Amino acid sequence: MNAYINNRFVQGSEAVLHVSDLSLQRAYALFDFFRTVNGTPLFLEQHLQRFYNSAAAMHLEVPHTKEELTAIIHRLIKEAALKEAGVRLLLTGGYSADGYHTATPNLVINCNHVQTSTQEQFEKGVSIITYEHRRELPHIKSINYLMAVWLHPLLKEKQADDVLYHHNNIITEFPRANVFAVLNNTLVTPAHNILKGITRSFVLEQAAAFIHVEERDLTVHELLNASEVFLTSTTRRVIPVLKVNGHIVGNAAPGPVASRLWQQFMNMEQQI
Repeated sequence: MNAYINNRFVQGSEAVLHVSDLSLQRAYALFDFFRTVNGTPLFLEQHLQRFYNSAAAMHLEVPHTKEELTAIIHRLIKEAALKEAGVRLLLTGGYSADGYHTATPNLVINCNHVQTSTQEQFEKGVSIITYEHRRELPHIKSINYLMAVWLHPLLKEKQADDVLYHHNNIITEFPRANVFAVLNNTLVTPAHNILKGITRSFVLEQAAAFIHVEERDLTVHELLNASEVFLTSTTRRVIPVLKVNGHIVGNAAPGPVASRLWQQFMNMEQQI
């Protein structure tokens, strides 16, 4: 695994942080993650913009310009020589003198092999449960996944693949993905209190060419009565949700909207 840490290109095992880092002391850090296809990073500009936006929102300064960071990323990708790779950027609160206040941020970038969803996984879809929760500062891609990890035993108990958060009956997001629902020939996705994913943006753009699209509040009741539900993320692309809280969605099979968007995504990648 290739890595970069604070102006040094190193082997992954050398990309280490001191225990005083605020990411370890208070989970104060942000990240972004994208993948490559045939050595080409997908949506790099959008991911970098979100990374800088998250940093500004957390009052942390990225120690490189966007151009410098792009050059570092391309060098890591080239040295990794992987057909399909995942690149993770991490910016921490720094080595805090008192374990509470920020210091000079630490920047760590990893590039390693990544697994993406397959046609078989698309056809299989996922089963999910809903849970009352809203992430802190949801517009920031922080490393805080406390609730998501804590809920693993519940997912196992319910034999579910993922959990979808809602707050006051309004759907928000998955821990690592955005959600879409087809209601009366309209594609609806939550607009507030979410992290607006890069794959989400691509899907919104593609879908607008063949179906009416709305970004608005989506209730749990609407979700349960949707003809299609699917999630979007960097590694899973577009995956149908076939069961919500034990309730079968649509015909318990991938619907036409998700199928078309999945194919458009695959076509886009094949052209790279």
